[in-house]
Amino acid sequence: MQLYYDIHDGMGPYVLLVHGFLSSRAQWGRNLVALARVARPVVLELWGHARSPAPAELTLYHPDAYIAAFDQLRTQLGVERWYLCGQSFGAALTLRYALTYPDRVIAQVFTNSSAALADTEWIKARRASGVQQAEEIERDGRAALERIRVHPSHAKRLPPDIHAELLADAQLHTPHGIANTLRYTTPNVPVRERVKDLRVPTLLVCGERETRFMPNRAFAEHTIPGLRVVGANAGHAVNIEAAETFNTAVVGFLRGHL
Repeated sequence: MQLYYDIHDGMGPYVLLVHGFLSSRAQWGRNLVALARVARPVVLELWGHARSPAPAELTLYHPDAYIAAFDQLRTQLGVERWYLCGQSFGAALTLRYALTYPDRVIAQVFTNSSAALADTEWIKARRASGVQQAEEIERDGRAALERIRVHPSHAKRLPPDIHAELLADAQLHTPHGIANTLRYTTPNVPVRERVKDLRVPTLLVCGERETRFMPNRAFAEHTIPGLRVVGANAGHAVNIEAAETFNTAVVGFLRGHL
């Protein structure tokens, strides 16, 4: 069983793009053309999300199993090193990959990710709420998915075409795969205690209107060695809401590490 992915044309090394919770490949619709100037985008979908299967084997949902799956894809592509770009929940996974295999990463980008930088209180709260949400999903199916705050049906500031694609892809999510994500991925995904050991050039493109992320931004700036930060007038979905700022920052950063 393999995660779904698309490979787009581009110039330069591959860049693995990993979306957030309840998102899909549509997350990157405003970024692919720009990224293709410096890289070949590989757009992946997480277990239970959109076109990816929802495996019954629960160990596959653990973050370390995701890292193994990402690296299997790198091997299939036949490259020794690539770029990483993670959005929100997906950033927790790409940061973990960079910590696990730093010699296989040229440089990486991430966006606002409370999941990646969560402290012990957040983890405890998310573990409890995740179990409850998983039970509701197993009981109510897709209707329970739509009640989750980050479901694209609640998005207010997205361009209409991207919003429509995200909504269409949300209809492809597999409820039991999302429930397993909440149970087995979410509580184990934070890397807050490890990011001080990052050895990979790293850029944070930060949506500054998401005020609840600002303490985590400050933590990252003081903790991640050599971190570069670019702020944007956007909320959580900074790569969509402020696509021009995101694209300029990311293309310049990746070009500097060719």
